Amino acid sequence: MPESHAQEPQREMLSLVTARVRDAYVRAPFYVDGALDLVSVCRELSARGLTNALVRDGDRLGMFTTTDLRDALLRDTPPAALAVREVARFDLVEVSPDADLFEALWLMVRHRVHRLLVRDGEQAIGVLGQLDLVSFVANHSHLIGLQIDDAASVVELKAAAARIDAMLALMHDGGIKIERIARLVGELNRRLFARAWSLIAPPDVVANSCLLVMGSEGRGEQLIKTDQDNALLLRDGFEPEGLAAIAERFNAALAELGYPPCPGQIMLTNPLWRCQVARFRETLRDWVYGHDPEGPMHLAIFFDAAPVAGDATLLRDARDFLYRIPAGSDAFMARFAAAADQFDDTPSWWTRLTARADDQALDLKKLGTFPIVHGMRALALRHGVHESGTAERIRALVAQQQLDEPLGRDLLEALHYLMALKLRHQLRQRAAGEAPGNLVRPSDLSTMDRDQLKDAMAIVSRLRVLLRQRFRLDTL
Repeated sequence: MPESHAQEPQREMLSLVTARVRDAYVRAPFYVDGALDLVSVCRELSARGLTNALVRDGDRLGMFTTTDLRDALLRDTPPAALAVREVARFDLVEVSPDADLFEALWLMVRHRVHRLLVRDGEQAIGVLGQLDLVSFVANHSHLIGLQIDDAASVVELKAAAARIDAMLALMHDGGIKIERIARLVGELNRRLFARAWSLIAPPDVVANSCLLVMGSEGRGEQLIKTDQDNALLLRDGFEPEGLAAIAERFNAALAELGYPPCPGQIMLTNPLWRCQVARFRETLRDWVYGHDPEGPMHLAIFFDAAPVAGDATLLRDARDFLYRIPAGSDAFMARFAAAADQFDDTPSWWTRLTARADDQALDLKKLGTFPIVHGMRALALRHGVHESGTAERIRALVAQQQLDEPLGRDLLEALHYLMALKLRHQLRQRAAGEAPGNLVRPSDLSTMDRDQLKDAMAIVSRLRVLLRQRFRLDTL
């Protein structure tokens, strides 16, 4: 019996788990000399039925495509007098033939390219094209990226957002590791936000500001769509008219795309999160030294910020200022780190896991991922770690010997397990027509999941002990 339409993409997705770049169709390299004129190059390409060539120019290796030809025709120099080296691109994105296909997919999405140079050491094996890769797997992540870039309205972006959700479920069902799913989904989400912003904000606003995503989206750890966390930093002295209305339209557009408004108003519509850099620096200082009880929470949200559109140097300036503020302020650092302990429920979660009490649910975020995420925030702020993702912060802290390597490894495993468990649970809820949430009943878990959850929570408890010692939280 032939496979159904539902079975076919799942079968092809399974190939993505083990397939390598060398398993896909890698086109043999065709070289031209950098001094050759464009007319001669195009004649060679036409004779071979090709659309691209690798360009040797001394020690450099570049690529010439039909897109480069289009741009070259706009120059004053006629093509017959123009050397291919003058229009070829030499900043090639490379991939190893032994890299898995997911890495190739991610590189194409990340760098917005249609071709990758496949290189084994010093030897160029060939070129992996977008269409060849997409024909090998049914993931279509690159096509989603193209759909986002080509969208001319929020309605068209909504269709792309729905495809991201479908891709997320398909990748999960195909057994792709959670950190890889998060990385690809995060990249597509940021392109989605950037395109929405470009459709709504005038060019001068885009050029003189930096649009930020924060929280789990900023860390690259958001999977199922959750509440918005975004902000806008403006260049000092730039005061555009109608910015409040632009912010309203943008946040409304994100809601239409499936991202609910933030109950705490951590969005562009809130003037607190929409201001010039100089004013925001003063806000950061108030969060550190002021008496606002929300200060540490707001600081934690901003600490995870990532730029998605506009001038990223505005964020870098604000973040550099932030790292200088709490230097030597042990009292603030202790108050900041203490948030990791606010949901400590150790005896209760142990009882619920062992008693199989159906009417008591565990909050996977409050008791599981949040202490790890915020604990790494606190340590990263104290030790000047600039990475925004939790996994990257863990690795950087281990490299600085601020975390023991065994504990760092255990924290990575616990974080990824809890993210995977939460995603599985939320996909099940969504399939049942329920709103995705973080509460899970131990009785709904398999014996293996219960054991793994117990191990993960024990690792979280070890982290809590470390944080209490490192920041002297017992003296607060």
